Amino acid sequence: MDHQEADFPSVRLRRLRRTPALRDAFTETRLDPADLVLPIFVKDGLEGHQPVASLPGVSQHGVASAVDLAKRAAASGVRSFLLFGIPSVKDPVGSSGWDPAGPVPSATRAIREAMGDDVVLWADVCSCEYTDHGHCGPLDDDGQVLNDEAIYGYLRESLAYAEAGIDIVAPSGMMDGQVAVIRNGLDDAGFGDVAIVAYAAKYASAFYGPFRDVAESQMAAGDRRSHQMAPANRREAIREIDLDVREGADVIMVKPALPYLDVVADAARDHPLPVAAYHVSGEHAMLVAAAERGILDLDAATLEAHVAIKRAGADLVITYAAEHVAGLLARP
Repeated sequence: MDHQEADFPSVRLRRLRRTPALRDAFTETRLDPADLVLPIFVKDGLEGHQPVASLPGVSQHGVASAVDLAKRAAASGVRSFLLFGIPSVKDPVGSSGWDPAGPVPSATRAIREAMGDDVVLWADVCSCEYTDHGHCGPLDDDGQVLNDEAIYGYLRESLAYAEAGIDIVAPSGMMDGQVAVIRNGLDDAGFGDVAIVAYAAKYASAFYGPFRDVAESQMAAGDRRSHQMAPANRREAIREIDLDVREGADVIMVKPALPYLDVVADAARDHPLPVAAYHVSGEHAMLVAAAERGILDLDAATLEAHVAIKRAGADLVITYAAEHVAGLLARP
């Protein structure tokens, strides 16, 4: 080394990576079980639970089984649950969604009775599980979802869930104006403390396939591209998020997560509201499938994926792997 080189300190980024303790001390992004939200699918009339082949590790649950799952997950540190309902009766408008004796209100009451306010209960608000055609609301003669009619169905669902004791409603239909109508309706009915998580940037994604099996929400015909966002669009997501914030959302959500980390980062940068990201069924299933073929290590890949979502700016991660991730985080 000559004199000129010695005048400059050596740059060694590896100094802070040398030992596990150093790496832990300088970790920039930390994931905690409290950051995770576990979806629970409650099926009307089901006793126990029923596994779904296309979504490994995920089952449909009866009410008692849903309570057991919530208790087990809470013991691992996961205390937030997103409830989906699967009714025994479907019709063109999705009226089972606002039945006070339906699967989501019944599960809400049962979990609340068993666990009190030690858990946070979310309810997905949409009609796709409840309509006989699988779309997100009543259809016009051309097979397109009727925006305003769908929204008032969402409001009726939200009121039924609020009456049952839900903490958060999460409208996922991507109808224009849905947050404002639900916020005003909840406030007028005396449920001003019920929060709204807006599926603000929900994309028409190829990664939802297994979800439609477990939620039994397959479409008889058509698609959801008239209301969900095109995967190529990023700036449009900012407009969607801005609208939901102005309409009264308490939390904004991006769905899916991993293919849209740029949108997660945009949302976290541009808005002070908490940001949730949904690690959706296809994202989860492809990691499990790759691990089953010996292509990757499931534990390492699952933890890396969730840390990446948090690093991009998500405060909360909705994930089918919530219990798995909590267990990995508990390891010394």
